[in-house]
Amino acid sequence: MGGAPTEDGEAGSSGPLGRVLARLFGGEADVVRDRVFQVLLLGSVISPMGSSVVSPVLESLASPYGVSVARVGLLMAAFTAPSIVAIPLVGALSDRVGRRPVLAAGLALLGVAGGAAALTTDFRVVVALRLVQGVGYCGIGPMLIASVGDLYGGEREATAQGLRFATVGLSLALFPVLAGLLVTRDFRLPFLLFLLGLPVALVVLRVFDEPTASGADGDQDAPAATDNADSEDGSGTLLALLRDPLVLAVLAGRAVPSFLWFAFLTYASVVTGRLLESSAEVAGLLVGLASLGSAVGGTQVGRLTAAVDGRGLPLAATMAVCGAGLAVFGLAPSLPVAAVGAAVAGAGFGTVLTLYRSTVTGLADARARGGLVSVGESVGRVGSTAAPLALGALVAAGGPLVGFETALRAVLVGTAVLGATVGIGLGLLTGRAHRRANGSGSSW
Repeated sequence: MGGAPTEDGEAGSSGPLGRVLARLFGGEADVVRDRVFQVLLLGSVISPMGSSVVSPVLESLASPYGVSVARVGLLMAAFTAPSIVAIPLVGALSDRVGRRPVLAAGLALLGVAGGAAALTTDFRVVVALRLVQGVGYCGIGPMLIASVGDLYGGEREATAQGLRFATVGLSLALFPVLAGLLVTRDFRLPFLLFLLGLPVALVVLRVFDEPTASGADGDQDAPAATDNADSEDGSGTLLALLRDPLVLAVLAGRAVPSFLWFAFLTYASVVTGRLLESSAEVAGLLVGLASLGSAVGGTQVGRLTAAVDGRGLPLAATMAVCGAGLAVFGLAPSLPVAAVGAAVAGAGFGTVLTLYRSTVTGLADARARGGLVSVGESVGRVGSTAAPLALGALVAAGGPLVGFETALRAVLVGTAVLGATVGIGLGLLTGRAHRRANGSGSSW
């Protein structure tokens, strides 16, 4: 679908832009010239808004809605909860009817429900609309990831996933700042940002060409596992994949970075406002800084996969970075230290999540890819949903005993340490699954 890299490894175009892209993102960066991929990048601007618009203004929403800080976290959980059940169903549907209609419908639903939230002051209604937005997301994020896997294979696919996630990161850097500014005018204004999903849905319907399996499965660098999709034992089918212990380890590992990231997103405004005594605008800037770090980390995944033979060690290392960043943020005595922790956590998250998504797309052929990617994203949403609920319960239980600040800091640091430890182990197992899929004898 896109220009092939030249013999010297630079992007297919010898022009200045091609050389700059190759220098920044690696020799496969010419994927940005593909029209279909450009539409996917546009969709990637919208896909993270469900969390990035609401996260930095959570504390500011508690008082207008008449709820506690712990309860206002339901606006995050309500958005992520539907994905746990709906994403696998939507993924299987997309394997049958195509990515385009599912993606367009998801964008439209996210936009309409989000815009409607600006018209009410009833917290219960907003929670219900966030549930609807969560259903809409099921047709956005997983479709974007699976479509990249449909188009490309090997290092090219990893680079494309990284560039797509970089776009997500840039969106995450922009919209929290806008939301933080808007909420100071009227607490309902940030929800109007979701209306941007509607014109993007129209672009998808008019411009997006349905990806085919040829881009990935026909690539000479595509994982060897895809060549076995038609084997007699059915090893390429979704159910067979889900019976594989190593594949299950990969899916479990996918939930850990999401848990840590949503721990940060849920309490970014609380740490900034309650502990560091700053404003919603500053909270938005911190979330934006973390998101910028995630964008930078995501862009380098193509280089990382080309330089390191395997996925296990990079996954383990970046999980450690993600945990360290969250711990620093949780312990931060000042805004500059919090900013460092946020940036480090974001960089680790962007890298590890892109590595996981690239690995998952390589474990199935085109017939089962949408389903497997959707299951992976659903498991990720388990982590995203569990974080605000579990951490909120722990903070609420610990607050009366040791004080709110001590409880919050202890919960964030404990989450960082436990999450990084579990994530490192699952990352190493994911490396084994990737090696096996690519026919390599090395363990990691």
